[in-house]
Amino acid sequence: MRFSGLRVLREGLTGNKGWTPQWRDADPKAEYDAIIIGGGGHGLSTAYYLAKEHGLTNVAVLEKGYLGGGNVGRNTTIVRANYFLPGNSEFYSHSLKLWEGLEQDLNYNVMHSQRGLINLFHSDGQRDAFARRGNAMINQGDDAVLLDRAGVRKHLPYLDFDNARFPIYGGLLHPRGGTARHDAVAWGYARGASERGVDLIQQCEVTGIDIENGRVRGVQTTRGAIRAKKVGIVVAGRSGQVAAMAGMRLPIESHVLQAFVTEGLKPCIDHVVSFGMGHFYISQSDKGGLVFGGDLDFYASYAARGNLPMAEHVMEAGMALMPMIGKARVLRSWGGIMDMTPDGSPIIDKTDTQGLFIDCGWCYGGFKAVPGSGFSFAHLMATGHHHGPAARYRLDRFRTGRGLMDEEGTGSQHNLH
Repeated sequence: MRFSGLRVLREGLTGNKGWTPQWRDADPKAEYDAIIIGGGGHGLSTAYYLAKEHGLTNVAVLEKGYLGGGNVGRNTTIVRANYFLPGNSEFYSHSLKLWEGLEQDLNYNVMHSQRGLINLFHSDGQRDAFARRGNAMINQGDDAVLLDRAGVRKHLPYLDFDNARFPIYGGLLHPRGGTARHDAVAWGYARGASERGVDLIQQCEVTGIDIENGRVRGVQTTRGAIRAKKVGIVVAGRSGQVAAMAGMRLPIESHVLQAFVTEGLKPCIDHVVSFGMGHFYISQSDKGGLVFGGDLDFYASYAARGNLPMAEHVMEAGMALMPMIGKARVLRSWGGIMDMTPDGSPIIDKTDTQGLFIDCGWCYGGFKAVPGSGFSFAHLMATGHHHGPAARYRLDRFRTGRGLMDEEGTGSQHNLH
């Protein structure tokens, strides 16, 4: 079915009895042209673009739990294209353009809200760095406005401008940045892929990858063996474990990143705000909750939960930036497993095994990259050639040292990104 305002009104007047399931809960077939391991945002978008852009519909998405139950449902929903280095800037610019047409493309309300994102800076050095970043964004074709202290106060009057330790010098405004509803993004891509013939198979854990004479032949799962000529691994923090089934050791570590949401409040924060000195970021959801996060937990883990010291660290940063949130009650917290690369940039590439592809290492950039990642990975799987905006996300850059993209300038250590 197609969604429309008229359809919503009619269903509301008739008891909402006409809605049908949004996608088929398929059973696995014996063989497919392509298999996507991972039913999160990146896997579902890959399947959608394989069908839509390349006409490949004999495709299965295998998810060990339920669709959208991983990082795509465990993040702070920020969408932006404010990257600096060549290789990253054109990719996230392409992804943002896909975001801007996503609801019309999917015929699904993903609640994409371009409310603007402001990165604060607190020193002369940070001002210079953000001025360079803003110029790079404009040169890429995106938008950036450098705000002075008065300009920030006009947009964000509730900040602590008199904080002696972290004085606010100004900020970089990215007007096209914003947020989206993470669950709806997964549901929209699942619906779009399913109606184009893709099989979405839940409760189907991959336990092995079949390889013969250097070529992938299929996978072993808890629901039996499934053959395929092409297999794509798109499993975020589990990338190292799944790649090991194919005899690969990836240059990634898995770390926990916590996020928090408060009780519902009246509208008070119009933008996404990032604290340059505390790695704290915050926005307000359409339901009124303040959604915020901060640093990694700084130890490798596969546990989708956090620890109290890091929760305290994030709360301290929030209070330093905007003391007004001090009385808000934290409703819940959660953790996502970040697959961190040494240079803080992702991997979209073929592997040495023919027909086996990898999409991983998204660090903090996973949610905002969902459309661009799926589009580029689908292009690679369908054609065998790298999609232009993702052409620098090669796996071998970590072996050769050529083409590394240290976006934050923090060095080649996983947990610093």
